[in-house]
Amino acid sequence: MHQKAATILRLFRHQGGLVSGEQLSRELGVSRTAVWKHISTLRAAGYQVEALPSRGYRLVSSPDTLAAEEISVQMNTAVIGRQLINLATTASTNSEAFRLAEEGAAEGTVVTADEQSKGKGRLGRTWSSPPGANLYCSVILRPRIKPFEAPQLTFLSAVAVARAIEQTTDLKPEIKWPNDVLIGGKKVAGLLNEMSAETDGINFVILGIGVNLNMTADQLPGNLRHPATSLFIEGKAKVGRARFTAFLLNELDRLYAGFLDHGFTLVRREWQERCNADGRGVVVSNHGCDDIRGRFAGIDTDGALLVQLPDGMVERILSGDVRVL
Repeated sequence: MHQKAATILRLFRHQGGLVSGEQLSRELGVSRTAVWKHISTLRAAGYQVEALPSRGYRLVSSPDTLAAEEISVQMNTAVIGRQLINLATTASTNSEAFRLAEEGAAEGTVVTADEQSKGKGRLGRTWSSPPGANLYCSVILRPRIKPFEAPQLTFLSAVAVARAIEQTTDLKPEIKWPNDVLIGGKKVAGLLNEMSAETDGINFVILGIGVNLNMTADQLPGNLRHPATSLFIEGKAKVGRARFTAFLLNELDRLYAGFLDHGFTLVRREWQERCNADGRGVVVSNHGCDDIRGRFAGIDTDGALLVQLPDGMVERILSGDVRVL
């Protein structure tokens, strides 16, 4: 989209949808005729813009797109979203972000896609990624922390997703260790961090975030290990993808700033308050090993799961699938 058209879109957002032709001409530094051409560009991109004689132009509706211009006008961030890259299709936003990070992309760069052909899940699993329905998003971070602290960033993503769901719907999300967000016990979002590091420091971390926004029931895969859903299925209403993305990035930016200033403590506390297992019995399946049964006892400062066993001892678990009793 032309930069002038993006500026018009931003003015529409800031002024509630109606902007005079005179103001548009003044703000853009172009003639009224040129303003009309840029309005036509917006219409061609799917925006419904009404011309009101003697009053100006009014934005009636916007397409459900993840275009950078549509997300940025709703963002208020310091680091996250410095650059927004939207792809029509990609194998995986994580893979694309990893490549860009290796080439020197700035911290805060965000990669989104309308569709993924090889979406990544945890433990080598796939993430179903039909076109035009959901959010597939990866964020490049370059925190000055030790490699063993990097898993803490997954918990930032989970809290940010939960906050964004609450701000854009009437739904009540819960968080499941280590990296799932649930609605009514069904998975609605998954998180996957990938890292490039050396012994004494991190080169970069990729925060991968997948959220089922407008997926319908017949688009859900039939071979899922755990029940899944979408915000549309649960809330019976479409969720604007750009609006949700902007809210998510706003919250992630706030959480990341707090993490860099104050460490993991505040995020850890909020994560545990939102956790679906808080104070309850759990069973942890750990890749062929015997199941571990006990009571959820929180997470430690590394993000490891703590389970209080029947004998009172506390087991520290680094990976596995958790089922709440």
